[in-house]
Amino acid sequence: MAVKSSTKKRLVELGIDTNHAHKLADDANMDAIKRMTVEEVAEKTGLSTSDATLENIMSIIREHNTSRRRSRSGRITISRKALADLDIPQGDDRFNVLNHFLVPHHELVDSDKESESLAPWGLEVPDNEGGIRIAKELLPKILITDPAVQAIKEQIETEADDLPAGWLTNRIVKVVRYSRSAGSSTAYRLIVESA
Repeated sequence: MAVKSSTKKRLVELGIDTNHAHKLADDANMDAIKRMTVEEVAEKTGLSTSDATLENIMSIIREHNTSRRRSRSGRITISRKALADLDIPQGDDRFNVLNHFLVPHHELVDSDKESESLAPWGLEVPDNEGGIRIAKELLPKILITDPAVQAIKEQIETEADDLPAGWLTNRIVKVVRYSRSAGSSTAYRLIVESA
């Protein structure tokens, strides 16, 4: 019978009674305790499966098991579930990537003005119906998951309520980069869902 003192200490810190923590820490580390079933914990602590104390112990173990996880690098990361809604910044407190000085200006081109904006690049091609369409597929792509695109999406969705699902796919973003030596350069990119 070798009680792991660090495990016992950790269990007591989590709120488990010293006597039960001593029994649980007998030849078991925290990882082994986290993997135990209710029956195994009941057997080890000498409690019945219907006891309220056992339910309390199991809830503490489950909470500890889901609140933090270790990455392979050894750093402790907090899971998304463990964060309270109050911990996530909202509104004006939230970081907007478009306001950072290293991020170029991103602007969503109106769907009515796409052909006019892309006219200098000769992207108009005949379509199957005898008309002319813009060959958007020739533009460089930008993923819909890009932080700049997500910031634009959130900004527009707060202003408009009646947008259909997937409204941002196949839209064009105008990216303007400023440079002290070269002035400004404009690029157009097509928003896609996957590469």
